[in-house]
Amino acid sequence: MDSNLDTRLHDHVALAEIELYSDVLIAVAIAEERLSIEEIDQVLGVPPRRPKGCETPPPGGR
Repeated sequence: MDSNLDTRLHDHVALAEIELYSDVLIAVAIAEERLSIEEIDQVLGVPPRRPKGCETPPPGGR
């Protein structure tokens, strides 16, 4: 590794985006067919969408 590399200069947002992109590329590489939007959301850690009108009441509430 280059000892002259200044490791203090990190763009944490860019690094997070690269990590997400690599997660998607890995999922695409191992998939047997095209990924659905729901599958991509799952890879990215996006919670599943609830259909409108299907609101879950809060725990202990009505």
